[in-house]
Amino acid sequence: MEHEKLPVSPAGGPIPYLGPGGMVELLHALEGRGYALTHDGPHVIGAGRDGEEITLEPGLQMELSAPPLATAVACRDLLRRHIGELSTLAEPLGMRFIAGGFRPFGRLDDIPWLPKRRYDIMRVYLPRQGSLGHDMMKRTATVQVNLDFYDEADAAAKMRTAMGITSIVTAMWAASPITEGRANGHKSYRAAVWLDMDDSRCGLLPAAFEPGFGFAAYAEWAADVPMFFLARGGQYLPLDGLTFRRFMREGYQGEKATMGDWELHLSTLFPEVRLKKTIELRGADAGPLPFIEGLAALWRGLLDDPEACAAAYALVDGRSFAERLALRREVPRAGLGARLGNRPIAELAVELCTIARAGLLRLPGGAADAPLLDPIAAYARAGRCPADDMLDDFAGAAGDPVRLAERWRLTV
Repeated sequence: MEHEKLPVSPAGGPIPYLGPGGMVELLHALEGRGYALTHDGPHVIGAGRDGEEITLEPGLQMELSAPPLATAVACRDLLRRHIGELSTLAEPLGMRFIAGGFRPFGRLDDIPWLPKRRYDIMRVYLPRQGSLGHDMMKRTATVQVNLDFYDEADAAAKMRTAMGITSIVTAMWAASPITEGRANGHKSYRAAVWLDMDDSRCGLLPAAFEPGFGFAAYAEWAADVPMFFLARGGQYLPLDGLTFRRFMREGYQGEKATMGDWELHLSTLFPEVRLKKTIELRGADAGPLPFIEGLAALWRGLLDDPEACAAAYALVDGRSFAERLALRREVPRAGLGARLGNRPIAELAVELCTIARAGLLRLPGGAADAPLLDPIAAYARAGRCPADDMLDDFAGAAGDPVRLAERWRLTV
């Protein structure tokens, strides 16, 4: 699992990178817990311990990248330990972490940038492709599940199903209805931001729904995506629109393409389902703890069991790519109120939970994972998502950021 969280002051404001109560001070506190600090040039950007990697994102979101684990319960236990340890260290610094897919308070320009070289290039490139590139980098937060695959056929089946249902999962996990202290009219503003990003590297892939989809089709797509940069000698060189295919064919300023360049390029692609050494499922807002914990159970139950994988795709099979794109565009605002054809996706969400539970019960250790789906299924049956609770909280607190920062605080 990978889990991003938003650091805020008690009044909901942004946290500095340096200085008292800043993110570097928190990372040094982790160093006292056995973590080794990681750097980008002279700048501290993260820490690692026993296969766990903690990194800072462009707007100082803090991300946990967990080591490979066998069950959703194992992910839950690690996440709870991580959040508990982090909260213990952050509290004396006047810092807390809140649950949500988009920073609810503060202006974009008030959020400091992480001094990381690759982000220096991305912050210039992305706004040329869409108006919300800096919002994506600095204010969004997600929770992500990465699954292994047995072989190419298994990977293709999992990716097809995941691409088919990812918008439903986005609606179920929607948790970003507040922006700059006001309701923004969306259930997942994080997902809305991604609609205004670089279309060449984001969204759904038509090839995933075509016969014969596999590794070659993904590689052909990736080869035609413009590169952000080239890493040489510790420096990042902006390429500004050169596709990887052209780089392989022509080179760049005397440099020839390497496998390392390809691996770096793959990490700069942002489809809703991304293929690297694992299948990365990227469509969910970070949100309250039961939803963070339940995401691994849902995706494991739906994709790791072949019968469940086929049943989940059957719910969305036969739809045109235009219909799939229309759903992706409707979900950020409507959440579970969106429709796929003539079917409300709230109904499909309930069916996905049922399929996932049955899939888990056929997997090793899955019976222990299955209860993690209970709160997810209850919300789906009610047609609600975490954003609905956040809007209720916002109204009850009259928008007071101090009360809301406490209310939405991540605790175990």
